[in-house]
Amino acid sequence: MADEKQKLALLDATLRHVPFDGWSWLAIDAAARDLRIDPIEARRLYPGGPGEMIRTFSNEADRQMLAALERLDLASMKVREKVTAGVRLRLEAVAAHREAAGRALAFFAMPQNAASGLQCLYRTVDAIWYAAGDTATDYNFYTKRALLSGVYSSTLLYWLNDKSADYVATWEFLDRRIAEVLKVAGRLGKGVSSAMNLPDRLFGALASGPRGKPGSMPFARKRRGPRRRARG
Repeated sequence: MADEKQKLALLDATLRHVPFDGWSWLAIDAAARDLRIDPIEARRLYPGGPGEMIRTFSNEADRQMLAALERLDLASMKVREKVTAGVRLRLEAVAAHREAAGRALAFFAMPQNAASGLQCLYRTVDAIWYAAGDTATDYNFYTKRALLSGVYSSTLLYWLNDKSADYVATWEFLDRRIAEVLKVAGRLGKGVSSAMNLPDRLFGALASGPRGKPGSMPFARKRRGPRRRARG
């Protein structure tokens, strides 16, 4: 628990340096000096370096998003409204550090960091669907997460460049993207899973965490391999 508090404190201090030094050991070491922590201790707290710290940043934003969702009257909301609220609250969770969020996106755009970026994306969209009450255990499980990954990613990019007051343009963009996805899903029906750019094998590989919690994939545990189409 003490280490967790130290990690979060170091993350918070590092965020003040990221706009100038990026997600780097330079920023982490500067934060350590601010907190009067030995650089060796900083490396012990984050042995994975900047990449591990970004994952902590993302996980903390997911936690804040879920806490904010729990304060809403989810029972009275439609699934579309819950998912929209989830995306909006996730962005609001990092609004105070928009520059750092943008630099994290650039960090994950590098080939060597792409897998970690996809894991963070998966955890976020899975947490949103989990909070929305998703109980799918078939191809819909993967389809929903693939669709929401596209919505969240495009909305994040739009938000990073949004100059409108209170990000009103972003929320309008989000509403349009959700509406477009619902139309596509309605047209394709069950066949939508075959049209996704991110196949179920990828989501299965990214899944992690205990059953029944964000990141878990009960369907992935039941399947032995991809279904084969019947001939004829």
